[in-house]
Amino acid sequence: MYNKIFKLIIAAIIIAYAIYEFTEGYIGAGIMWLLLSLVFIFLYFKNEFILLAFLKLRKQDFEGAKKWLGMIKNPTTALVKKQQGYYNFLHGIMVSQTNMNEAEKYFKKAVSLGLSMDHDMAMAKLNLAGIAFSKRRPQEAKILIGEAEKLDKRKILADQIKMMKENMKKAQIPNQHYGGHRQMRRR
Repeated sequence: MYNKIFKLIIAAIIIAYAIYEFTEGYIGAGIMWLLLSLVFIFLYFKNEFILLAFLKLRKQDFEGAKKWLGMIKNPTTALVKKQQGYYNFLHGIMVSQTNMNEAEKYFKKAVSLGLSMDHDMAMAKLNLAGIAFSKRRPQEAKILIGEAEKLDKRKILADQIKMMKENMKKAQIPNQHYGGHRQMRRR
């Protein structure tokens, strides 16, 4: 994997060569080289391995996504801050089915590093709410659901948020009802 600085160096070299092509009168070749430099600039901001891991996750291929993320050897130096957030976000999604504690760690790190898309941040907070609720922390879950709802401006996660709220209400009603019977027996 190339370090993020190398991508900018390669882009600068290509831009310099494009300028040389322009000065020599080869306008078409100069434009082509400028367009090629945009690829490296794009890959500076959007890591190629994270993009490939997202594609694998869309196909529910968790092993393939894990393989692509595994190619990023040192995320703190190889990735910019938002990419580190997505690196942790993807790891959180992959381990959320098997290990809630590890998934919570990854999602919290993703939220603290930041994600560039609001609906991705909403998804991370919604997952954290689900984990918090399953660990019997309903107040934290409610706060996270509220934050996720605010971030979901285009209502992409509206159904999931509604379902999570309904599940929380269903889980709290039997506990309250059971607690009331317990108090009656003691008297």
